Amino acid sequence: MSAGSVRPTIAFAMGDAAGVGSELMAHMLNDAEVMDAARYIVIGDRRILDRGAKAAGVPVDLPTISADAPIPDGESGAVFVDLGHLDPADAPFGQLGLASGRFAVENFRTALLFAKSGGADAVAFTPFNKAAMRLAHPGYEDEIGFTADVIGFNGVAKEFNILEGLWNARVTSHVPLKDVASLLTQEEIVGNLHLTADALRASGLATPRIAVAGLNPHAGDGGNFGREEIDVIGPAVATAKAEGVVCDGPFPADTVFVRARRGDFDAVLTMYHDQGQIAMKLIGFDRGVTLMGGFPFPICTPAHGTAFDIAGTGRANTGAVRAALLLAARMGAKAAARRASVSRPSLSVSDVRSARAA
Repeated sequence: MSAGSVRPTIAFAMGDAAGVGSELMAHMLNDAEVMDAARYIVIGDRRILDRGAKAAGVPVDLPTISADAPIPDGESGAVFVDLGHLDPADAPFGQLGLASGRFAVENFRTALLFAKSGGADAVAFTPFNKAAMRLAHPGYEDEIGFTADVIGFNGVAKEFNILEGLWNARVTSHVPLKDVASLLTQEEIVGNLHLTADALRASGLATPRIAVAGLNPHAGDGGNFGREEIDVIGPAVATAKAEGVVCDGPFPADTVFVRARRGDFDAVLTMYHDQGQIAMKLIGFDRGVTLMGGFPFPICTPAHGTAFDIAGTGRANTGAVRAALLLAARMGAKAAARRASVSRPSLSVSDVRSARAA
């Protein structure tokens, strides 16, 4: 942490127990820069963490408390909140399972409630397996919807993908490709441009520059391949500019990331999921970060999945989870600074669960 900065608190949830998450977490708890950046409330089952540490070949030495115990005061370090809710024998490495899904859902829910209560400034988690999450929580669609439901959020939140300083935001996300054009409106695009600019500023970038991708090949080629760029996207960019957002476009989607990577822009707003995801994952699949922005607190995770094929082997790449935690710390520090003069509530996990039930 830089001199004079405020150390944030991050609620760090264990993801799918059958994947590489416990190994990644064990490595992060031994990373001096990551540990210096924030105070961590780690949520999960200590047996799963210890198994991951053994696979990773690193020691894990941190205080462990029960769900009923208040989180101890402190400006640095980490504490593990042991929910004691998963026997490792019920979640073999590399195997999709209901038990692992329940484990991840409960850890994530608990971290979200802790942040909502004021006990943490940001949330982070190791990778989920969405199929397992849906086994455990049949209504689960994605992290955005789940988070909104858990914390009672009625605003607008979006997913951002971040890699080495380049951000990707998108107007539509988990919808069929055939529906994308009908879902694009000037209002949606303008709103996403403002949300993207706000998230970039919260990460520490004073004047973010955003490129906007077109929907059609060659950005419509002057109307030859569709009019969305002329009738919807272009006017939305003009409106956002007039409202103070530094943005430009629409640009052809097959070249806009080339321009952004060379430094012309800090972010690219794409029109649909794979339009940006393919580009970002080709640039660096194992180093990307996913941020859920727009909520009252930032939520960060590696952009990659659970890597069942290498889980338990000690070969998991730590680049993405490390970047996710450092981003969560930077963004969380702003919230921590705003309430530096306010005493943080003395809470236990049981307290925040009871508040949710009430």
